[in-house]
Amino acid sequence: TRLFYRHWDSYVEDKRNHLFVIHLDGTECRDITPGDRDAFPTSTTFSGGDEFTFSPDGSHVIFTAVPSEGESWKTNHDICRVSIDNKSKNWPALTNGPAAEGLMKFSPDGKYAAFRMQRKPGYEADKWELMVCPCNTDGSLVGTPRSLTKELDSPVNDFSWLSDKELIFTSDENASSVYYRVALDRGVGKQLAPFEGGRMGQLTGHSLRGEKLVLARATMNEPSELYVGVVGETRFKPISQHNQESLNRWERTAPESVSVPVEGDVRMQMWILKPPAFDPSKKWPVVYLVHGGPQGAWEDGWSFRWNPQLWAAQGYVVALPNPRGSTSFGQKFCDEISGDWGGKCYRDLVAGLNHVKGMPYVDTSRIASAGASFGGYMQNWFAVNDIAREFRCLITHCSVYNFESMWGTTDELWFDEYEHGGLPWDLPEKYREFSPQRLAGNLAKYKTPMLVIHNDLDFRCPIGQGHELFQALQRQGVESRFVNFPDEGHWVNKAPNSMHWHNEVFSWLRKYAPPGAK
Repeated sequence: TRLFYRHWDSYVEDKRNHLFVIHLDGTECRDITPGDRDAFPTSTTFSGGDEFTFSPDGSHVIFTAVPSEGESWKTNHDICRVSIDNKSKNWPALTNGPAAEGLMKFSPDGKYAAFRMQRKPGYEADKWELMVCPCNTDGSLVGTPRSLTKELDSPVNDFSWLSDKELIFTSDENASSVYYRVALDRGVGKQLAPFEGGRMGQLTGHSLRGEKLVLARATMNEPSELYVGVVGETRFKPISQHNQESLNRWERTAPESVSVPVEGDVRMQMWILKPPAFDPSKKWPVVYLVHGGPQGAWEDGWSFRWNPQLWAAQGYVVALPNPRGSTSFGQKFCDEISGDWGGKCYRDLVAGLNHVKGMPYVDTSRIASAGASFGGYMQNWFAVNDIAREFRCLITHCSVYNFESMWGTTDELWFDEYEHGGLPWDLPEKYREFSPQRLAGNLAKYKTPMLVIHNDLDFRCPIGQGHELFQALQRQGVESRFVNFPDEGHWVNKAPNSMHWHNEVFSWLRKYAPPGAK
């Protein structure tokens, strides 16, 4: 009787997520959020899973709830507050903005509440601002919340209270993570640099005790480890080395950051990762990897799925561009992808590829490209445009091929409707403008071999997108292969499946763009 009956890779039907309170002795477990509504966000876009807390005096629970109606096409998540004895299905909201709010945390003295807020309805990639407001000990707000980061052109990710009047928060800038310190009476201060040399990597969590900070940090060279230090200092030390023994058996290279001029008098950042035992006097093949999102980025971080080090280890130079739409380069740069998927972003990627081709050690006859989700969409767009001639092969994973059928089958409608500016029957030309399916006849024109991977449980970019693409390729005689994982969703997470996935991908690359130096 409603949408959102399935999400990501599961049918949720009419089940709801509620919050319960329980006595410490294990008795009297009570549902304090009854009703037909989820009491914390079901989309990881709006939650890290810890969107609830007690009021300073312990009398109420404050949490982030999904929109009360239209949850599959609206993003106005509310911060709600109920008594620990609540039995009502009506949850009073502390915030009432048109877009998403969430992650409320109280100051140590219980006098202030801080939370994150977006301003644009329906836009999941809008900048998150850090809001603060005086509050009572029962968690109710006093007065109007104000933004501490309105002028900062970077999003607020996670945050913590440093003292009664000061907070710290993580943000993303230039494909890396940073920390900021912000005072209630002075606004945002300067960036904190826990590591000498400025290479912050990916900061995935932290814990505070006074001025001492423990954080989890990853880079493209190593997965997350714990570090400890004093806030504001640059001598953070590792306190865990759980992965070192394994890493010692694997030769890795450090990524290089390059800057590519693109249209609009701006520059595009791109990582270059060279293979082990790289010899600059020889010619090397390239894999041009396009990230998903599209509002995302190739960061100096670690991935257990698309790991650039593993691709480089096969004997490839790996190029990881961050074109228009990428996060961490200012909100305007991010916003310019919406409604223009095959426009500026595509031209940025063309410029990035031309930069790669100009590198003296690149074998331009052995260049391939790959991507997943939006990155897969871009492979499909490459395949029907002139850039297809530059690639020996393409690899598209769980991609978007036909925007019209995508809207009719995806789970989170707010995304498609914002990206295209409305509904498909109101704006049919916007949905068709950058849809690769519209130019399907060009697949035969360029005949770039294509590996199509799509999974049955992908409800974000549903399986039909892959079938439509593969059908068009086969019908026109284009070399192509379809790989399906019936028990996987948008990602391939199961270990045996992951091994098979990598074997398929690297076999396709070896066939059309052989690895190694010449």
